[in-house]
Amino acid sequence: METGKGIVLLATEINPQTQLFVNYIYQELQHSLSIVSPKSSLEAARHVGEEGEACNVVLLDLDHLDEADLQAWQARYHNQPQWVLTAFNLRDEEHAAQLLSFMQLKGVFYRSDSLELICKGIQSLLDGDLWMTRALMARLIEFYRRQQFNCYRPVCGITQRELEIIGLLGSGASNTKIAEILFVSEHTVKSHLYNIFRKINVSNRMQAVNWARQNLGSPPPLSLQRYERTSPRH
Repeated sequence: METGKGIVLLATEINPQTQLFVNYIYQELQHSLSIVSPKSSLEAARHVGEEGEACNVVLLDLDHLDEADLQAWQARYHNQPQWVLTAFNLRDEEHAAQLLSFMQLKGVFYRSDSLELICKGIQSLLDGDLWMTRALMARLIEFYRRQQFNCYRPVCGITQRELEIIGLLGSGASNTKIAEILFVSEHTVKSHLYNIFRKINVSNRMQAVNWARQNLGSPPPLSLQRYERTSPRH
């Protein structure tokens, strides 16, 4: 069986089980699969070689990547359409829906998926197709519809400036960085955060970001970089 061109990377820890998996994929698809460290998102592009516009599939093993790792992978390849990020070893559809609320994935694989089904999914991704169930796609569409609707109505009295700050929180920006980006004092940022926490009834930054994901839709992972590109330089 011959798949589309491109490379396949599995971001996980190397152990005998993953090596057996890699060998199986090669045997079934006649397509090599390379194992890379979960922390190697910045170096993985070196593996592309001369593939050009070919579709390159990255399987992100959720058993070995935390949210910071996932954000790093997405931030690195968000604007590179030849890279296809997919989630691997998800618990269930609920887990997948939660992940898709803050990541732009083209496919998902569950722990319960058979090896044959995984091979079929990898082949589809290499050919440029999506790989997720209709039920999950329906949930994703509903999520974005709700997100779009919320963009046009006030939520809990949140102001536009407070929405910007919540978005920057989701990008991991510190109070100092937020103040620099928005051209306000750090004291002003702290005042906004106090008002945000009070309005949505949370007590810390992480709770505020999680609230935003559930009620507003997650801010794009590259929002911090976007602000940095568009903000005037001193």
